[in-house]
Amino acid sequence: MFCEERGIDWYDINTYRSFVSYLKSNGFKMQKFPLCIKESAGVYERGKDKAKFLEELSHISTDEAGAFTIKLADNTMTTIRKFRT
Repeated sequence: MFCEERGIDWYDINTYRSFVSYLKSNGFKMQKFPLCIKESAGVYERGKDKAKFLEELSHISTDEAGAFTIKLADNTMTTIRKFRT
């Protein structure tokens, strides 16, 4: 939703890595989890985009190159909305 609000392409690897670094630098507790490409809700193009995104991300071996979960509390959303690309 944040990407949609800001007009950010959430499939952009560099922006994604920047965002993860930003969250970590703000002390967010983030848990890695396996990204399932097939969770495309029946939308073929979205599934292809996820596959491409995961493939590109898999070639990067830094801490911010992964899929994470975070707890969305009010303070979390406030911090997320301060992120600038």
